[in-house]
Amino acid sequence: MDEAVHTALEGWTDFYLITGTAAAALTGLQFVVQTLIASDAQREALAAGDPEAGTAAFGTPTVVHFSIALVMSALLCVPWPGFASFRATLIVLAAGAVVYAAIVLRRTLRQRTYVPVAEDWIWHITLPTAAYVAVLVAAVLLREYAEWPLFVFAAATLLLICTGIHNAWDTVTYLTFNALRGDAPRGEPAPARRSDPPRRRRRRR
Repeated sequence: MDEAVHTALEGWTDFYLITGTAAAALTGLQFVVQTLIASDAQREALAAGDPEAGTAAFGTPTVVHFSIALVMSALLCVPWPGFASFRATLIVLAAGAVVYAAIVLRRTLRQRTYVPVAEDWIWHITLPTAAYVAVLVAAVLLREYAEWPLFVFAAATLLLICTGIHNAWDTVTYLTFNALRGDAPRGEPAPARRSDPPRRRRRRR
């Protein structure tokens, strides 16, 4: 292992072991989301829209955020043979992530399943993109024995994990509340909401 890389990464191993483990485990949250989407009530609720586009815009990116946090954690623990290869790998990863963030933005604008609000734009678009751009800039400016880029990498990794947790939870609660808003088992009428006028029973003749 190159001495310069070893000196730069010394002391960060435990941190990235924790973040890598957390990112891998939290990916399982998306299985819960997909289970909710697969329910009969949610299929009927999304039938008028485009569920595949909605998943590509809001579901898949969460898995990607966790995956990139996992890859980042792994790369920062690799015994690199040289400083140049370490820097180049981070640049390639960050550049690819920025391109993917642009693709997610396009998918979000084109999907018709859900109309994003300001909070959605912040958590699903702005924060992940900021994390990827920060990693790219820090990787480009990374030099031997420079410490501040390593703190940028750590902050970006944590931001991706926290963003993924928020987005996964936000999606779960959104689908759950939709299922509770008047959805009923197949073959039974949906319960009337408080704002809906009561239905009159027809008299038998």
